[in-house]
Amino acid sequence: MTSFEVRPMRWWDIPAVHAIETSIFMPDPWSVEQFWSELSQPTRKYFVAAVGETIVGYAGSFVLSPEADVQTIGVAVDHQGQGIGALLLTTLIEHAISAQATQLILEVRSDNGAATAMYQRFGFERISSRPNYYAPDVDALVMRLRPLAVAVGHE
Repeated sequence: MTSFEVRPMRWWDIPAVHAIETSIFMPDPWSVEQFWSELSQPTRKYFVAAVGETIVGYAGSFVLSPEADVQTIGVAVDHQGQGIGALLLTTLIEHAISAQATQLILEVRSDNGAATAMYQRFGFERISSRPNYYAPDVDALVMRLRPLAVAVGHE
């Protein structure tokens, strides 16, 4: 089994993170500038998952207690299905708890069954949707986890 390290994202990680972003979120990936902007905000916290020096996933959140929002989670195609997304989500939840947030909100593509299933395993519940948010006929499902304290430890 491969060992993954999760650590805070730094500016020098952006090229590797952006390469993953453009491989998994086409046709509308974030730009390099968007990652720079996110890292510069004091209310944002980003993490990367790495195998040695190779970044294989990333995640970020916006936390302004008592609210927290998952901004993004991405895992390289060749590392999906190995628990990296769950590890990154656990890290975001733990960060939100430490910042005294009481709930965590996220949006997920309605056609992303794997991500939706992971969020449900963690206790996220669907609270609404945004029709045609990602593309024609691809809604955003808005999901919420609360209280946060019970979420840690779910896989």
